[in-house]
Amino acid sequence: MNCIIVDDEPLGREAIQLLIKETPELKLLGSFGDTQSAGEFLLNHPVDLVFLDIRMPGTDGITFARTIKDNTLVIFTTAYPEYAVDSYELDAIDYLLKPIEAARFQKAVSKASDYLQLLQDKSQKSTIESVTKEHIFVKADRRYFKILFRDILFIEGLKDYVIIQTADRRIITNTTLKAMQERLPEDMFLRTNKSYIVNLNKIDSFDVNDIYIGTHELSIGSRYREYFMEKFAKGQI
Repeated sequence: MNCIIVDDEPLGREAIQLLIKETPELKLLGSFGDTQSAGEFLLNHPVDLVFLDIRMPGTDGITFARTIKDNTLVIFTTAYPEYAVDSYELDAIDYLLKPIEAARFQKAVSKASDYLQLLQDKSQKSTIESVTKEHIFVKADRRYFKILFRDILFIEGLKDYVIIQTADRRIITNTTLKAMQERLPEDMFLRTNKSYIVNLNKIDSFDVNDIYIGTHELSIGSRYREYFMEKFAKGQI
């Protein structure tokens, strides 16, 4: 994947460059200290992935991300966790907190690679094939997968696809988070922000901003926080 870095801090750019060097599937095309020079580069070069800082002088990363074409993916890199919800609203592939751990970086790159592969596979058609009270069949990688509702940890929206995460695997299928939500048992699953639906039975802990399921940390969107807390107060979580 062709990628660029946009970060006003030289040390921040250097740290990501080192991570990219350890990632064979990435090819670094450029490193920029401001969004203006990065935007000019994007106009004339095919870029698959942008590692984008958020707090920068001039045009910030959130604003700049809105100008990037849909076929170029964005992974936000920042030292400020409060921007996580904004990143989900923009359909960013991932959100990495500095200092970025190598394992977490590789996970984000893998997600981006999976999505690009889906875009290139024009034969992939949507779908949720069948649903019962206990399971759902979805199509992925030209196969049909039976997934028990009780095994799902959470479901993540990824533009026109969803990632169904279980304890031991993740399945990516071509459908929307809204379409998926309509087929799930309402007493078991809850939308927690624009990008996530969680299995209420799998929540290990939560605070006013985040839900923790195993090693996964999922943000609670401001639009969904009140309803989530109501479910907790009623003993439904």
